[in-house]
Amino acid sequence: MFFVLSKTLGIMLLPVNLLIGLGVLGAVLLLTRFAALGRRLMAAAAVLLALIAFSPVGNLLIYSLEQRFPPWDPARGAPDGIIVLGGSIDPDISLAHRTPVVRQAPDRIIVAAELARKYPDARLVFTGGNANLISNDAAKEGDYAGELLEGLGIAKSRVIIERQSRNTVENAEFSKALVKPKPGERWLLVTSAYHMPRSVGLFRKAGFAVEPYPVDWRVGGPGDLFIVNMALDGLSRTEIAIREWLGLIAYRLNGKTDALFPGPDTP
Repeated sequence: MFFVLSKTLGIMLLPVNLLIGLGVLGAVLLLTRFAALGRRLMAAAAVLLALIAFSPVGNLLIYSLEQRFPPWDPARGAPDGIIVLGGSIDPDISLAHRTPVVRQAPDRIIVAAELARKYPDARLVFTGGNANLISNDAAKEGDYAGELLEGLGIAKSRVIIERQSRNTVENAEFSKALVKPKPGERWLLVTSAYHMPRSVGLFRKAGFAVEPYPVDWRVGGPGDLFIVNMALDGLSRTEIAIREWLGLIAYRLNGKTDALFPGPDTP
């Protein structure tokens, strides 16, 4: 049920979808005796869309997520394992074209390959199935990850594939069941920096201790926070950040994490 709600209600609450829906409702009301309310709704939707498109609000929202965990420190030595979260490969388009298609966050795959080469004794796990609400069982991210990593110099035989997970909760639970980490082992978790707080919280709750290895930053430093965005960049960053914040709140309320905003100093 939680997965279904995240793919329906959760998507409807994202700012662009919500504001477009508000504008459409306003347009419909123009044909009724509530035309004045309709005009107000349309004006409010237009103003708010412009605000999130061109203002720094997206930068501010995503920066706090990206800065929650520092870069990983290699001084402690080689890890025992590396987990890379899915989210880069589009499984449905990959299936249609019979080749891996990377749509977003390519850093996750690239960095995982770099780490695997640097630490040849570490186990490498790719976890990702199909996050779509309605999906084809034949279209799984994990089915294409091995081919991508092989192209980056990592033998397929070395990659442990988890192909059933649909979201980050299942990434954590299914990966733990697959690799059965032993006490004292050190596992790196590779995912986008903005996604790291939610991911770490869920892995902790699943009882899988991981060391964050953030990648795929969307904002540079503090000097970039108040730069005026191009419209699509502003909308994209705001959507990503709001999705993460909604996820953090929902998972905390649902008991999936022990902290609202997991970080280095939280349980």
